[in-house]
Amino acid sequence: MAASLFRALFLALALAAVASLPAAAQSDYPKQPIRMFVGFAPGGISDVLARALAAKVSTQIGQSIIVENKPGAGTTIAGDLVAKAAPDGYTIWLQDITTHAINASLYPKLPYDTLKDFSPIAMVASTPLMLVVHPSSPAKTVRELAALAKAEPGKMSYGSSGNGTIIHLASEMLKATQAMDVAHIPYKGSGPATQAILANEVSFVFSTMPPAVSNVKAGKLRALAVTTPRRVGAVPDVPTMGEAGVPNFELVLYTGILGPRGMDPGIVRRLNAEFARALQSEEMKKVYDNLGADPMSTTPEAMGEMLAREMTRYAPVVKASGAKVD
Repeated sequence: MAASLFRALFLALALAAVASLPAAAQSDYPKQPIRMFVGFAPGGISDVLARALAAKVSTQIGQSIIVENKPGAGTTIAGDLVAKAAPDGYTIWLQDITTHAINASLYPKLPYDTLKDFSPIAMVASTPLMLVVHPSSPAKTVRELAALAKAEPGKMSYGSSGNGTIIHLASEMLKATQAMDVAHIPYKGSGPATQAILANEVSFVFSTMPPAVSNVKAGKLRALAVTTPRRVGAVPDVPTMGEAGVPNFELVLYTGILGPRGMDPGIVRRLNAEFARALQSEEMKKVYDNLGADPMSTTPEAMGEMLAREMTRYAPVVKASGAKVD
């Protein structure tokens, strides 16, 4: 009952936000398709969420939102494109914890200012990572995986979605806390990284949920743990990292929408309300349930404050992990 009342209030607030916009903002925008950049290859959580959200919001606003994958350089290629785009509301970016909280500390020099060069629009999701191995691996637990790495130093490897991504950071954190000597093999997204573990080309991967869940359920991968403080409903039998014997190991993948600096506040509020509205739809609820993701929604101002906090929070984590851009 409480949940249904919350959803009703949430939707009412979102619709009220749209209704309160100036008439010009509602009638003039959007006049043409919107481009949504994703800094990863197809197949990962960012790509799946972007396409599902784009499809739903497109029907609400009467214009297409076209998803464009621009993988590489730890998402900074996509970030640079958006930072330099016209702030007219027709170029947006599906960002995550990698693009801001991690990259701001990991990269010694970025082609843009992580906070000043973007307009926060809307938070949309939080999801875990899942530590997976090939079914042929002798490791049935995280502790056993660490023991294997220690027994054969330098012989094992892990795949990531690219240098500087949250998957890279998660792996380096595990490597540091468990004193594992393993090599890093970067790919252009969690989808390709998962393909590598499916082909048994790497020893383990901290995968995002979309490519991991289906393969774990099909028996093509073995799940060792999730990185959230609580177990995930989509895979209730998989322990948390804490339960698996690695305390104080928590990483949550936050995802949101940004635009270039200087966007019209009315357009920002319109998009914020439309994404909030989309999260209340039955279609998106099913998508999120299948992904093991939780919907998130904040004001643009609160999103900006959250990004600044996360940058501060992850700076020492990045340093302690030893993660470096190759």
